[in-house]
Amino acid sequence: MRLPLVLILIAPLVEIAGFIVVGQAIGILSTIGLVVLSAIIGIALLRHQGTGILRKLQEETRRGANPGSQLVHAALLVVAAFLLIIPGFVGDIIGLLLFIPAIRDLAWKIVSDRFVVRTNFSSGYTRTSGDADVIDLGEDDYSSEEPRHDTPWRDPRIGR
Repeated sequence: MRLPLVLILIAPLVEIAGFIVVGQAIGILSTIGLVVLSAIIGIALLRHQGTGILRKLQEETRRGANPGSQLVHAALLVVAAFLLIIPGFVGDIIGLLLFIPAIRDLAWKIVSDRFVVRTNFSSGYTRTSGDADVIDLGEDDYSSEEPRHDTPWRDPRIGR
């Protein structure tokens, strides 16, 4: 219980020490440039790899497979991008490591025993005949009435 508290208190001190060391080695403008560059790289990597992870997640759920691995990958990508976006070189190193799929796979192996994904997918329709073109809807699946939009924000000029 105390370890997260200690990490939260020590992390800013480690990051400040990192700024001092890097600033002395390459100069203040270069240090600021690296911080801005790491934020830009974090956003770009999240956009690039995030779409791939979402595509894999959709494929696994479509196949009926356990999407737990892809959920962990997606969560770690968000953490990695966050670490790259916030200023700090130690966080940047950890964030870059989390963008490596093998590191994320290792994290999945560590937490997979404690991670449970429950899904309840239904197709939304049932077939009652052998004809593939016929879809039989139940009474709760459709309505012939226009939906009511009773809201105080409704504009009477638009009619919606």
